Amino acid sequence: MSTPGPNDPLPVKARQDAQDWAKHMTEYMAQTAGVTLDTGSADPFFNDCVGKHDEVAKDGRYKLSYAVYSSAPLEQHPEVVRKVRAMLEQQGFKIDGYRETANGKVDTVLDASQPSSRYLITVETTTGGLLLFRVNTPCLMPPTATETPH
Repeated sequence: MSTPGPNDPLPVKARQDAQDWAKHMTEYMAQTAGVTLDTGSADPFFNDCVGKHDEVAKDGRYKLSYAVYSSAPLEQHPEVVRKVRAMLEQQGFKIDGYRETANGKVDTVLDASQPSSRYLITVETTTGGLLLFRVNTPCLMPPTATETPH
């Protein structure tokens, strides 16, 4: 698969479908790593796509950032990110950043991207010691919208 170009049409996906996919992906990552997500912490955040010169098209295009937490014990975080990393690599994701410890303490970070879809994945230890699973979508076009020329 090739990486989409800047003038290629945006992928079409309904907001609910994007949210469902992100939810499924975070659940799959947690299941792969053997941890449980706190489903009550799930936070889907939709926002407008902003262009290179801060322009915002009024045609419904959007980005989604979907975050959910796990209260897995801190000492399990490195093993969790290793398992998620292996699964994502197997799925064709590129590992953009990886860390298990910082200053001698558990401080995991895993950043991955899928060049063909431009989806971004993050799994990281948060300040409160929780494990964050996040999926960020690229700019998506809802099925009912029509792209306006740039």
